[in-house]
Amino acid sequence: MISRMFERMCPSVLMHHRLIMLVPLSCALFLGLGIGMGFAQATEAEPRPASVVEGPAAQDADSPTAVVANLQQGLLWIMKNAKTLGFQGRYDYLLPIVQRDFDVSFMGSKSVGRHWKGLDAEQQSQWLGQFAGYLTSNYAAQFKGWDGESFELLGEEPAPRDTQVVLTRLVVPGDDDVILNYRLRKNSAGQWRIIDIYLKGTVSELALRRSDFSSILKNKGFGALVVAMNKKVDELRREGGG
Repeated sequence: MISRMFERMCPSVLMHHRLIMLVPLSCALFLGLGIGMGFAQATEAEPRPASVVEGPAAQDADSPTAVVANLQQGLLWIMKNAKTLGFQGRYDYLLPIVQRDFDVSFMGSKSVGRHWKGLDAEQQSQWLGQFAGYLTSNYAAQFKGWDGESFELLGEEPAPRDTQVVLTRLVVPGDDDVILNYRLRKNSAGQWRIIDIYLKGTVSELALRRSDFSSILKNKGFGALVVAMNKKVDELRREGGG
């Protein structure tokens, strides 16, 4: 099921790279490895997990593992209630989760590399908003059903530059488990936030995005980057049934 999904979503990538670890996360996961593509879906929404977006658990998420656990709890709820919510409902639910658990400012600036400094304040603000919308749309499009998948936390370990990596596994019934590692750092307020995700423990989502976006910005300018991003978000919306 998953291999056929990859061939449909990323044929040009698989033609040259048969190893799953070389498939861009935007095609494979983004982060959900396309989980829910045609899988069974819930017909009645379950109660929202209290630790997601609102509630004391969200306020007390003061460790890297707690941040990732809250994110994955929200993603699992989205999967189980995907049909009831629809694309827009999934997007609306996920946006505050993305804004809370990811360091969007850090990731958005790094996604265009050294060209970030060449943007004026208005362009930077616009790009960060679009980047958050892109992350959210990607999740909303890929997490559109549930067939018994679950997340497992495997531990936490230190990483360079005062960051931490939370090791997790996506358990897929009837298929290989998927290792998903989240890298976090403290923001200016001292809160742990996600700054990168690694599929199979090695492929950096941030590096892949930087390769895509910085090339467009360098060769065609900011206007072309905005157009390309809007086009991608529209494609994700159609893919997610929106």
